[in-house]
Formats: sequence, C-alpha cells, structure tokens
Amino acid sequence: MNLLIRNGIVIDTDPDVHVRRGTDILITDGVIGAIGPDLPAAGAEVIDATGQIVLPGFVDTHRHVWQSVLRSVSADAALGDYLALVLGRLAPAFRPEDVYTANLWGAVEALNAGITTVYDWSHIQLTPGHTDAAVEALRDSGARVVFAYAHPGADDASRNEAEVRRVVARHFPSGDSGLVTPAFAAWGPVYGSVEAAEADWRLARELGLRISLHATGEEPVERLHAAGLLGPDVMFVHANGFPDRSMKMVADSGGTASVAPAVESQMGHGSPETGRLRGFGIPTGLGVDTVAGVPGDMFAVMRAALASARLRHFGEGIGALPTAADILRMATIEGATALGMADRIGSLRPGKRADVVMLDTGLPNLAPPHDPVGAVVTAADVSNVDTVIVGGEVVKRAGRLVGVDLPRALDLARRSGERLLGTAG
Repeated sequence: MNLLIRNGIVIDTDPDVHVRRGTDILITDGVIGAIGPDLPAAGAEVIDATGQIVLPGFVDTHRHVWQSVLRSVSADAALGDYLALVLGRLAPAFRPEDVYTANLWGAVEALNAGITTVYDWSHIQLTPGHTDAAVEALRDSGARVVFAYAHPGADDASRNEAEVRRVVARHFPSGDSGLVTPAFAAWGPVYGSVEAAEADWRLARELGLRISLHATGEEPVERLHAAGLLGPDVMFVHANGFPDRSMKMVADSGGTASVAPAVESQMGHGSPETGRLRGFGIPTGLGVDTVAGVPGDMFAVMRAALASARLRHFGEGIGALPTAADILRMATIEGATALGMADRIGSLRPGKRADVVMLDTGLPNLAPPHDPVGAVVTAADVSNVDTVIVGGEVVKRAGRLVGVDLPRALDLARRSGERLLGTAG
C-alpha cells in the first residue's frame, strides 16, 4: 500500500534537525519515496496532516519490555530495592504466557506513544518457552524491535551457548531482516566475570549480533579494553560515573551509548552522562529502561534528558548546553546510530523505512506550535500521538491503535500483573 502524508509540519533530523511546513511525504512499499510540497497522489491513500507535526518515529534504545505488567511497582525504589523486588521476587514467577502478555503489552504501549523502534534488553529467559513467547509477542505487536537475548542469570553458570544458537536459528534464520531482529544482551563484565564476557563476545560476534551491556563506574570499560573486546558493535547502557579515560576508550573504539535519564535520576545510578558522552563524540540514544518506575513514553524521557543535561551544564559546567534539537536527535537519528540502524530508521530521508509519527497540535498542551521542535520536546505527550506508521503500515490512526485486539491485550495484562504481584506478596 502506498501512502501520501499531505501538508504536514515536517521535522526531519538528517543531516540536522530542520522544519519544513506545508510538506508532503510519499511512502511506497514501506519505504519513504519522496518529500516535498504538492507531491502527486496517484494510487496512494492520502492522510491529511494539515496542522500536524510529522517526524521520524522515536527510537527507544533500552527497555526491559517484559516488565510492562509491573507498571509503577518500584516508583519509590532505589536501584538495589528495584533489583530485589523485580528481578529477585517477581521475575521468577513469570510463566511463558506472562512473558507473551507483557511483551505484547509493552510493545503496544511503545507504539501508542509514537515509539516505532524498541531495543528490548530481555533478561527473562527462564526457559526456552519463555524466550519463544517473548519473540512471538514482539512479532504480533507490529513494532520494530531489536530482541537482545540475555542469559537467564548473571552468574557464569547460567551461560548457555546452545540456547543462544537455538534462538537465532529458530527465530532469525535470515539474520537481520523483518521488524524483529536479534542482538545480544551481556551481563559481564559488570555482573559476571571477564572470562564469561570474553566467551559471550566471541559467541555474539560469531553469530553477527551487536552487543549491549549495563555499565557504570570506573572499571567496566577498562576490563573490556584489556580483554580486547571494545568495538563499534558494543553499546554501553547508562555509563554513569565513567571517567574521561573510559569515555575516550569507548569513543576511540567506535562504541555507542544509551542513557535512561528518568530511571538514572530516580533510582540513584548517578547523574545522567548525556553531555559528557556526546562531548566525546559517542553516538548516544535515549531509553525508558523500565516502566516499573518511570513513564513508558519518549516525551517524558526527552524532558528528563533535557533538564538533567542543562542542570549539569549550568551547575557543574559539564557538557555543552543542550538544545531541544539535540535531545530530539537523541530520540531519533542518534538513537538509530547507537543501535547500528541509522541506514534504515531515525530520519525521513528517501530510501529509509517509513517509520513516521504524526502529532495533533490542536490540543491545549501543544497549540500553537510556534517552534515545532521545542514543542515536541517540551510540551507534547502521548495524547498528541494521532498517527503512527511502521514500515509503511499504519498501526495507529486518529488516536486509536489498529491491528491489535486492545481489549484482549489489556485483559491479559491485568490478569498477569495481578497474579504476579499476588505471588510475590
């Protein structure tokens, strides 16, 4: 199906953030075909974008999607409390059907908020059935998802290379194709040994999987550097407290980063390192992390990123003064770069996948949009997300999700969450 988005206030992010009013976008066979005024509409479904902001779909570079049914259970928790409750008490009670429900609900939540791509750091692989259910739900959701497989536990004994190979062979036989693609979520060398990290890096690179790991403090990067494991296929999540030498090592290796400013500020990881990472030239995306403690939309994350980065600039002199355009780039094209997907998503360049979001500016929180970029970052919220398109397929239209049985998904999520919390109680 061909689509023509007509007469929008178009924000693109490539090569920089810029606004084009009264502009059309032609989508052909799931790909952006052309952008400009008064494009011909022959054979295309026309979507009237008059008065709407049109921009690339948001890219969430770090989220534990399976925690969607645990919404807000750790709103007051510090990191240690969150780990004890969510990973220590609740995760072991998940059945495969709970994982299916949670991944479907979490992906639907992302789409509803205009997040078209999610990096799912999945550490709920209790059995092969749990993993199969996780991937099945992501495929059923209609979202673009990077499924990053983590071993079922952080201890070295939990490593199971045969299971990683099974997952790749069964679910991703064609490699990096389709809406759901594979990656590897590594525990080490932060929560596991350097030796386990070396084995995981070898396995991931043999299978062609990009690698992501949680890392804070002064040692993780140095350990990877000493083991010869750094590279452009490695994404560091959080990076709070990295010394300058670590930042330089990551930059020199071509590595990337994901910051989760809302979670990091709320749970006590440390000050978000947005400004320092970008100052070292490290491509840096934004992540929700977990809805067990923070909102699941990119608008909240962008505001947390902007506020925390500006606070550090003014209060500590750290990082260049960030602008709304900088933050929007992190939520789109820079996030895509961090995931190694900038050739496919993150901007509205012709030839890229047609992942597009349209925001209704006729609501009190967003009107009038004198500065569309500033409005998206500082004023918009989920209520403004009118239309969402993933790979040329409309998944949200006129403010309503399509293609998913929302009442059923909601019922499943409620039942699953209530059972899990009852079990933990």
